[in-house]
Amino acid sequence: MSDHQSKYPVQGAGLGLRRPIADQLMADPPEDVDFMEVAPENWIHVGGKLGKKLRFFTERYPFLIHGLSLSIGAPSPLNEQLVRDIKDFMAEHKIRLYSEHLSYCGDDGQLYDLMPIPFTEEAVKYVAGRVRRVQDILEQRMALENVSYYAPIDTSMSEREFLLAVIEEADCDLMLDINNIVVNSINHRYDAREFLHAMPAERIRYFHLAGHFVEDEDLRIDTHGTAVDDQAWSLLEEAYSLYGPVPTLLERDFNFPPMDELLDEVRRIKQLQIAAASRMAANG
Repeated sequence: MSDHQSKYPVQGAGLGLRRPIADQLMADPPEDVDFMEVAPENWIHVGGKLGKKLRFFTERYPFLIHGLSLSIGAPSPLNEQLVRDIKDFMAEHKIRLYSEHLSYCGDDGQLYDLMPIPFTEEAVKYVAGRVRRVQDILEQRMALENVSYYAPIDTSMSEREFLLAVIEEADCDLMLDINNIVVNSINHRYDAREFLHAMPAERIRYFHLAGHFVEDEDLRIDTHGTAVDDQAWSLLEEAYSLYGPVPTLLERDFNFPPMDELLDEVRRIKQLQIAAASRMAANG
């Protein structure tokens, strides 16, 4: 295994496993999919037929998990029981990496949305301390995802400065969402390429790629319910030229197209990765 490959928990192009498409995928497990990802909250303590479905996939594909409700930036106490459940779930299914959103989704109750954390030095220390505690319980590193946001609470720091400061202070890894860079760069008027170029290569573990909704010329909504747009494909290609063919997961949460259409996007990711690997080899 090359040094480039060994730093990643998985290789190639992945697909988010969602319940509405599970039966189709079980009937004909796609060879183009190299790994899968689920939200652990949707599967922890699930038994019966659904539990068997998950086992079908975890026995066939390498798996990652991407959390929805740890609420790492919330003022409420850290849900350590959830972290312990996630640790057990990872061991049970040989999950290779746990990532979470750099946001919060609740205080006294669940808000069912991802809220932005204030971009401040105080928040950096607070969030980083909670991440370190999660890693202590898990006894392994976790990754944080750059999230889409719409109404920042405090912009003492830029999104980029805040993200970099948190992962450095927490000494954790980064799961870079390409679509969220596109969405935020349009909504908050910054240069997506500059943001991408500032990311720490040594901390990147994989990418997310998804579609978004065009609300207006200067407003994008991160929905995961449409095909990947040209800007995101272009930024992904640039990311590969910068960082090499980083493992990349396609997210689609609803409004599913025919399976072959969905897999065409996975295949396109693989084509871009192969082209990037060829360029790297040619350049020595």
